[in-house]
Amino acid sequence: MNEVAAAAAVLIKLCTERKLTIATAESCTGGLVAGALTEVPGSSAVFDRGFVTYSNKAKQQMLGVPVETLRDYGEVSRQTAEAMAQGALEKAKVDLAVAITGIAGPGGGSADKPVGLVHFAVASRDGTTMHAAKRYGDIGRAEVRHKSVLQALGMLHELVSDASKDRS
Repeated sequence: MNEVAAAAAVLIKLCTERKLTIATAESCTGGLVAGALTEVPGSSAVFDRGFVTYSNKAKQQMLGVPVETLRDYGEVSRQTAEAMAQGALEKAKVDLAVAITGIAGPGGGSADKPVGLVHFAVASRDGTTMHAAKRYGDIGRAEVRHKSVLQALGMLHELVSDASKDRS
């Protein structure tokens, strides 16, 4: 079992035990996180839906990301990732949501936002949110996307683990 499949399986097991549901909001990963989760047998008890919002228009229409957020901060930003996660949480009525937006390359980067920059946000129904920004560098499109899937699964796992500590 590869590391993505292993991380997805652990997350699905944990969420199944705790009766938590998940939605994803993905841009540069194009549905790879949703795909990893649904590879796991029994994932239907946990995974509700995935939003692939590659364009700004999709982010606005499907997730309710404010046009001002996109205009003021850009689609690759903490603010946009957080708005995507909140939008997925609200639209899907799930317990947990993860959002990913970044520049996988090979082109599209700038001095401020280079190729390999990816913003992540996770949000939970109880109001907890977390953000991470990773600068993977120009390591190739497939590798940026692979590392992004692992990061997203890891953040969801951390959110679930932290929530269970609060209940103990």
